[in-house]
Amino acid sequence: MLRRPRLLQSATAATMLAFLVPVHAQGVIKIGEINSYKAQPAFLEPYKKGMELAVEEINASGGLLGKKVRLVIRDDNANPGDAVRAAEELVSREKVDVLTGSFLSHIGLALTDFARQKKFFFLASEPLTDKIVWQNGNRYTYRLRPSTYMQVSMVVPEAVALKKKRWALVYPNYEYGQSAVATFKQLLKAAQPDVEFVTEQAPPLGKVDSGSVVQALADARPDAIFNVLFGADLSKFVREGNTRGLFQGREVVSLLTGEPEYMDPLKDEAPNGWIVTGYPWYGIQTPEHKTFYTAYQARFKDYPRLGSVVGYSAIKSLAEGMKKAGSTDTEKLVAAFKGLQVSTPFGPIVYRPEDNQSTMGGYVGRTRNEGGKGVMVNYRYIDGAKVQPSNDEVKKMRAAE
Repeated sequence: MLRRPRLLQSATAATMLAFLVPVHAQGVIKIGEINSYKAQPAFLEPYKKGMELAVEEINASGGLLGKKVRLVIRDDNANPGDAVRAAEELVSREKVDVLTGSFLSHIGLALTDFARQKKFFFLASEPLTDKIVWQNGNRYTYRLRPSTYMQVSMVVPEAVALKKKRWALVYPNYEYGQSAVATFKQLLKAAQPDVEFVTEQAPPLGKVDSGSVVQALADARPDAIFNVLFGADLSKFVREGNTRGLFQGREVVSLLTGEPEYMDPLKDEAPNGWIVTGYPWYGIQTPEHKTFYTAYQARFKDYPRLGSVVGYSAIKSLAEGMKKAGSTDTEKLVAAFKGLQVSTPFGPIVYRPEDNQSTMGGYVGRTRNEGGKGVMVNYRYIDGAKVQPSNDEVKKMRAAE
């Protein structure tokens, strides 16, 4: 009797084993994620938990395309060069299937350009600058969170209703702050032509000299203030402003301040009556949010922050895109994300074919100090689809593409 060659026996055994192993065990889908974890922990620690929850849910339900999902995370050290180097390593060495992440706008722009050059799919989850989907937009880059234009558009009607003429502006001097203030000036001036901008204070990100900033604002004697500071800069600004009475008798319109990441650290210094964008997790009663909140609370024994919602929705978006594409191939994902519908804790969103921007909206309300803790009151959700420019305007801004 002839004996099979050992090599042939091994090959046959390997083939048979492949049929016996469950499909999902034959590989993983790697999601490469890059962010400023050390520099911006208040937002990004909850964000990471949101991503982890989404991945756990996906894997518990059988994975994606017959495979398990795995996050491969890198810190960008709040530096665009480090972010690009991390992206190179994730793509070339780790062989990730897609890229997502970034928090700071200038880093988001660096990764947007990386995606364009390498023709690699990138979902910008958090950075807010409009350039990511407009002037610097490209077919390989999509963005989840509402942009500076969208968030400013949510609060401008509130600012107009105040009927204040003299406005002071304070913002961190980098891409996000600059673009937010430019949009605010443009939209407010269009709605209220007699408005005056009496001073601008633009300290470096993370290095605000709160005493001099507050004094300069007070010296300009504005009727109202538009603030874009966040994180530790916001805390210093609020503390010094309270001490010097800057906010007494003045209206304040402030982006992001209603997010628990930035409101909670203020504690009993939380301001009253500011018009803000934020996330009133304690009062949202929609079915989608209740489901998310319950799952998050059970998993982490903590309440979600806005970062939690963004991280969770980013992974869910990638999952829906891959399902629609039936693949992780970049070109197929690019096509699948055009008009992609995704269920999020804020309800259904769509990725606009015109500019690759999602229609995720945001909450606008007033701040209130309740028992030594800042909360949002009189808030409402504004659909992101209602605060985006027209298709013709988008085409002009994406003309370079």
